[in-house]
Amino acid sequence: MHKVAIIEKIHPDGLELLKNNPNFEFEIIEDTSEENLIKVLPKFDACTLRVSKLNEKIMSKCKNLKVISRHGVGYDNVDLDYIKKNNISLLITATANAVAVAEHVIYMMLSISKSINQYDHEVRVGNFKKNASSITTLELFNKEILIVGFGRIGQKLIKRCIGFEMKVKVFDPFVNKVTVEKFGGQKIENLDEGLKNCDYVSLHVPLNAKTKNLINYSKLKNMKREAIVINTSRGGIINESDLDKALKDNLIFGAGLDVFEIEPIDKSNTLLSNKKVLLSPHSATFTNECKSRMSLETTKNIIDFFENKIDKSMIVKL
Repeated sequence: MHKVAIIEKIHPDGLELLKNNPNFEFEIIEDTSEENLIKVLPKFDACTLRVSKLNEKIMSKCKNLKVISRHGVGYDNVDLDYIKKNNISLLITATANAVAVAEHVIYMMLSISKSINQYDHEVRVGNFKKNASSITTLELFNKEILIVGFGRIGQKLIKRCIGFEMKVKVFDPFVNKVTVEKFGGQKIENLDEGLKNCDYVSLHVPLNAKTKNLINYSKLKNMKREAIVINTSRGGIINESDLDKALKDNLIFGAGLDVFEIEPIDKSNTLLSNKKVLLSPHSATFTNECKSRMSLETTKNIIDFFENKIDKSMIVKL
């Protein structure tokens, strides 16, 4: 019998998979403090993981732990050095969230371009068309979007952008030109040039030493004045203080952030009072459909791992 720790609640559909398999038993852990995880995790062979952190201090007590199944695709909340040294496998939900995140990008692009929050406010306060004509709005049609990172989410996003008749450029050193062109995009080799020429940029890269502060003030300064920046990948890829300053200096039109350097976002973060940025609480995957898919994939990965059926694309190469 394999014991599985469900760290933080997940959609019931995934739990049903475990319930219906006689080789597995599970327990939901809602207290995700370091102290509690050190206390309760050692008895488990596997665990699921959402946003909580698994550091060396916790995992060093978990001698039975063989696999961690992320409820998502990012894994900056896991001590990778430790799990590599101790032969603990890391799995991700490689296919479940792409549609939801791509749609969230489109939602942010449209909301910011159409200044929808301003329009909504005007109607609610009784102005109706009093100020409507003075509010700047933009079209997606014939505009250029730069997709930075062309994995599964980027590939879902490009289809939706083409549906709006946008021109799509792609920056990803790890994806070849033929693949990008197959999806209807154009691969570029120089990020700075791509940022300079695009009307929209959407980020879909992991957070690491190379991508930390990838978008900073100097890059924002060289973008179009009507450009819009969207980040649904990881906080820290955009330098938040630089973004706040760039928006206040009217260097770009607007921004949309679903992720932040510190989560939950710190109350002192000046972006909270900046009306040129649209914020959401790391919730791009929170559609009913995506929550079901992610929970199913998270638990299926654990079952497949122990039954030696795991899809290699779900395994993080360390």
